[in-house]
Amino acid sequence: MSALPHLDAETLRALVPMARAVQVLEDALRGGLDPEDTPPRPILEVPAGQLLLMPATWGRYAGIKIAGVAPGNPARGLPRIQGTYLLMDGPTLAPLATLDGVALTALRTPAVSALAVRHLAEPDAETMAVFGTGPQAWGHVEAFREVRPVRHVRVIARDRERAEAFAARCAAEGLKAETAEGPGRAALVACCTTARNPLFNGSLIGDDTTVVAVGSHEPDAREVDDVLVARATVVVEARGAALAEAGDLIIALRNGTITTGQLAGNLRELVTGGVPRGPGPRLFKSVGMAWEDLVVATAAYEAWTTVR
Repeated sequence: MSALPHLDAETLRALVPMARAVQVLEDALRGGLDPEDTPPRPILEVPAGQLLLMPATWGRYAGIKIAGVAPGNPARGLPRIQGTYLLMDGPTLAPLATLDGVALTALRTPAVSALAVRHLAEPDAETMAVFGTGPQAWGHVEAFREVRPVRHVRVIARDRERAEAFAARCAAEGLKAETAEGPGRAALVACCTTARNPLFNGSLIGDDTTVVAVGSHEPDAREVDDVLVARATVVVEARGAALAEAGDLIIALRNGTITTGQLAGNLRELVTGGVPRGPGPRLFKSVGMAWEDLVVATAAYEAWTTVR
């Protein structure tokens, strides 16, 4: 029996550049994929962190990501998120390929955020603030540049040296970049941290600002406060997933700050024009879902079969 093809990180990014990842996600949602149909993922607490199983089916394919979240890994020089992806034929469930799960997560998460930004943010949004300096923070700079004319990046991080290095990396890509203490008047804000408490005062965010929060998938952790949630047009990947895992919203609901009726819509509704913008800022809260992995993995596999 021949070994399954494996699409490593370099191959994945060559087959599916960021702009392509954003587009295939939009195409799937416009084509009828309903994020609410994605099964909930089991999360198992283990000594090193968490194990997550993320299965999904769509069209001619099925797949599952086995992911590990190990908070101690960065201190070891390893990515916090580990994993692998198995892509299968939908009708037979025959294995087709494996993919680097770390690279897949690092690609699809900012691509999903950029898709939300494409439909939420002001067209002329040029200034971006990013909380964090890890792979997701860089991925969000890359992704936001695909959908908005980002020219200026404010970098906010606890580690001064890492913040300065990240700003230098942005500058090397032709961006005006600086370290900062907060988002200021940035038109786009990306929260890409492991913080368990709000990163900034939501009352200071402008009405024309779009905030994306991706760092947490736990109901007792959040990157944005009740004030921002109450002011914002709130969009999620799927209501079911958000109400189970998005601490940014669950805590606000528990505090009585908002009700479930104040969730403006899910990502499919946003993409298809079903989410009216309110007068205040916009908030996209992501927890990461299995359908996103499947859509991007499918695009990579189909591109690979074409060029091999």
